[in-house]
Amino acid sequence: MSETLKLEFESGVFLHSLLGGEEKSLAYLQEKLSLAKVVTRDAWVLLEGEAEAPELARKVFEDLEEARRGGALLTVRDFKLAVDMVASASDQSVTKMVGIKLLGARGGKAVVPKSPGQAECISAMQSHDVTFGLGPAGTGKTYLAMAMALSMLKAKLIHRVVLTRPAVEAGEALGFLPGDLKEKVAPYLRPLYDAMYDMLGPEEGQKLLEDGTIEIAPLAYMRGRTLARSFVILDEAQNTTPEQMFMFLTRLGEGSRCVVTGDSSQVDLKDGQLSGLAEAERALKAVEGIALVTLSGEDVVRHEVVGRIIAAYDRARA
Repeated sequence: MSETLKLEFESGVFLHSLLGGEEKSLAYLQEKLSLAKVVTRDAWVLLEGEAEAPELARKVFEDLEEARRGGALLTVRDFKLAVDMVASASDQSVTKMVGIKLLGARGGKAVVPKSPGQAECISAMQSHDVTFGLGPAGTGKTYLAMAMALSMLKAKLIHRVVLTRPAVEAGEALGFLPGDLKEKVAPYLRPLYDAMYDMLGPEEGQKLLEDGTIEIAPLAYMRGRTLARSFVILDEAQNTTPEQMFMFLTRLGEGSRCVVTGDSSQVDLKDGQLSGLAEAERALKAVEGIALVTLSGEDVVRHEVVGRIIAAYDRARA
């Protein structure tokens, strides 16, 4: 039986803001929730569909309205995300997600999760000593880890941030590369530099690098150290050997947090060499204080086509 529901708002401008500024967003709502008709005029929306479809659409608008009144500036992506979460009966919502705020780009908005997977990842980093953020390129693993590290640094919950990555492309033979240590490893740690400078700015970022508050080093230089009151990020962890991963995880000292990010589909190790990330996933999944969060193509926050590329490759490889 077809049901009709009319939702009215305070103004056309307010309604337009819920749609992310694009009236064509309603076409996505209609398709995803199998609505027969969606009509809008001025400050109202008319929804028509079978069974509970109109009521599901109401939930979408209620979520978006609460987020907007809380101060969020909604985008088309936020609108689609609200629709997707209602359609999948997720316990997440746009309102919950925009309430999670980390240190943002200098002078800009705070970093907030842009998908349920990202929200889960942030929650895990806040509540666990060690978090593994696993998933394909573009899911924001490194950026979220950096935002969490700098947020805790600004709040004085830790004393320093240590960023590391296996320089596997150079076979760890950094001595043969020109320049000092920082110049040798810079190409391999560029994503970490980029995220840091985006949030702090080059001037502050450089100052914190020079005084040692933020340290960037290749994984090979971690051996023998104990890192206390630190937030440690291991990026591109799929390129660690089992020995390197074990060595890294046992560097943590008192009051430290650790985030390991990686994508097991992009291993650059020599053929037949076991990835330390793969072993850690198997060995640590039931250990107290450790969280393993797996992101997917649905969590990709780059260009929309990146998510479709990842999905296509997953289908082909399966």
